Amino acid sequence: MLCGDSPPTGLIGIAKLAAESEILEAKRAVQYFEIGCRSVLNRTRPGVPFDWSINPYRGCEFACRYCYARYTHEFMELRDSADFEDRIYAKSNVAEILSRELSRLRPTGGIAIGTATDPYQPAERRLKRTRAILEVCAAHSGLTLHVTTKSALVTRDIPLFTEIARKNRFSVNITITTLDASLARQLEPRAPRPDLRLKAVRALADAGIAVGVFPNPIMPLITDQEPRLDRLAKAARDHGASYFGGGLLFLQPCSRRVFLPFVEKHFPHLLGRYEERYEKSAYLQGPYRDMIRERIAAIRDRYGLSAGPKSELPVARPAQPTLFDIALAS
Repeated sequence: MLCGDSPPTGLIGIAKLAAESEILEAKRAVQYFEIGCRSVLNRTRPGVPFDWSINPYRGCEFACRYCYARYTHEFMELRDSADFEDRIYAKSNVAEILSRELSRLRPTGGIAIGTATDPYQPAERRLKRTRAILEVCAAHSGLTLHVTTKSALVTRDIPLFTEIARKNRFSVNITITTLDASLARQLEPRAPRPDLRLKAVRALADAGIAVGVFPNPIMPLITDQEPRLDRLAKAARDHGASYFGGGLLFLQPCSRRVFLPFVEKHFPHLLGRYEERYEKSAYLQGPYRDMIRERIAAIRDRYGLSAGPKSELPVARPAQPTLFDIALAS
């Protein structure tokens, strides 16, 4: 449905909400909409290393060719792959809903912010849904929170992160798939440059925030070479990162429809190998997976990086009033 058209009949649930959403802003080919939600905290499936996820937005403007989350727009009957990056839905009343949820339950596992869409994509600069969620979290203690982003906009909230980290386990994961700016532009057309993300790592580390770099997804024969990963890990360490990820590319049907044509265009000599490797499963198994795990482990050891942030809670200590405390009291 184009903005201004009548919504199609027969839609129910979130598809109906999406069709009836009020447009908030439009630029270039991107449109931003408001969409209601009943819950901000989403339970994850077993086996995921965190128990809850939060995604302040539906859709992501960064347009990463490998993105696995494009299927989430299909729930709204938006099945064109471009809709995921050009029709962004900002969830409404997120602060009020999350406040109710946190008062009703006590999440014992980790809460990951930004698992399906980037919480600091361009929409956040003006709509501030991620910030509203973090302000709620700052009023609580004993939580385990992780933010994952590709955006240098994350540094805007460093004072707020400092408040959260005083009473909670808190870390920021900066995703950098490659240091090659031209390759990054092909893979992630609208995301900030790798050097800007490294500057964000440095700013976060200098502020005392636990920060790591995720080279995810590691793409076979494109970003998996040992020299590439080594340079990235060294740059992460040199900019203050304390840990380094290492997740392999997985291709669900929705991401295959975008990623394989990308490979055909930019790496035609690899297309057959990708089709063969991902023919039977979205996930890579066997010796290749083990080899990459060993490679990443050796690189981490080389630069003194861990696989993830420390798990212990911060030590409680008296704190001076901050601007955030003053703002809450006013």
